[in-house]
Amino acid sequence: MTNQELTTHNKQESTREEQTRPGRTYVPEVDIYESPDSLWLWADMPGVDEQSIEVNVANGVLSIEGQVSLKDYADLSPVYTEYNVGNYARRFTLSNEIDPESIKARMTNGILELELPKAERAKPRRISVSAS
Repeated sequence: MTNQELTTHNKQESTREEQTRPGRTYVPEVDIYESPDSLWLWADMPGVDEQSIEVNVANGVLSIEGQVSLKDYADLSPVYTEYNVGNYARRFTLSNEIDPESIKARMTNGILELELPKAERAKPRRISVSAS
């Protein structure tokens, strides 16, 4: 993978046509890093707990969706807000280098951490050379 410098941006609302959950849906910001054995993905999903998140792999697409409970905000009358409350959804197409059966997910303090292990065939290996 190549190193890229990304600029930060404002929270991006999803523009998908189909909405299956009420309220706004945002695209979570992510960081992705590569190690020799895995890709690591961290998605920023504030207000989402581990019971309200779904991580699925189907047909080579990794889907992450998190739902924020709006009950904590029901009786509030905001004077000024900068923090947009809503659900999160993001999808990634996986290469055949990733082993979908071994993906691990962990949610900590609003950050979803995914370990996407590389398939054995995608890992670098040393090939021995014999004399003829």
